[in-house]
Amino acid sequence: MTASPVVKAFFDRPTGSLQYVFHDPETMKGAIVDPVWNFYPEAGAVTTQSADEILAYVKDQGISVEWILDTHPHADHFSAAPYLAEKLGAPRAIGEKVRDIQKLWKDKYNLPGDFPTDGSQWDKLFHAGDTFMVGNVPVKVLFSPGHTLGSITYVAGDAAFVHDTLMYPESGTSRADFPGGSSEALWNSVREILDLPGDTRLFVGHDYPAEGEAPQYEATVAEHRARNKHVKDGISKESFIATRDARDATLKLPARMLAALQVNIRGGRLPEPESDGHSYLKLPIGKFEPR
Repeated sequence: MTASPVVKAFFDRPTGSLQYVFHDPETMKGAIVDPVWNFYPEAGAVTTQSADEILAYVKDQGISVEWILDTHPHADHFSAAPYLAEKLGAPRAIGEKVRDIQKLWKDKYNLPGDFPTDGSQWDKLFHAGDTFMVGNVPVKVLFSPGHTLGSITYVAGDAAFVHDTLMYPESGTSRADFPGGSSEALWNSVREILDLPGDTRLFVGHDYPAEGEAPQYEATVAEHRARNKHVKDGISKESFIATRDARDATLKLPARMLAALQVNIRGGRLPEPESDGHSYLKLPIGKFEPR
């Protein structure tokens, strides 16, 4: 019988981001996936509101957090993994291809030569096929590039955290036009995810509901195969690539992307404070075309 973790979603409406806590109901051991460190670009300010909601939940439920898991360096929010690791004493992990993302964005930001691109900002770098346990729940790591060149999926029992690869079925899939992205790689990643058992619950990384409406973030493999508008059964690889590339050509870059990536390739940390005690973010001018 496949283990079935309890999954709790937390929604950050300004960025449309879903964060998750899953735990084994028998042992009450759990993990946090893709936590948000709230960033307000208009003020250059950060808060821990979203992360504190997660802290309150795990304390109230009596969950012992064993891992804080990033699926990839996000382009729309800062990762709160270091903050939660400090509060909970849990290790942080991401996929080992984050090193390639660090190298790519080190060049984009013209960072110093000694900026580490070895993934040492995390406690653990997972490889494709790696497995680990959260209580009695087995977790397997899938390499899921396309949205980024280093994205991974965590398959925890009958629940899979598919990050920004799939959206809710009626919304299709996530974009693949960021540096290092690929619509062909995204297709291949999606098909591996949709080869999981039909009753596997897929938890997506984003939704963008109208004000006052709740986000939609959970559907089974069978539901995606039946009705996902981009990748349901019967849609060809060639058709998907054409649809995805045409859609991506119309999209603006995320408003927080150039701020978020330089924090997230540092594992969710701001640049070192300068002489006045404050950190400063830099914007690469002229390296991206306006959209």
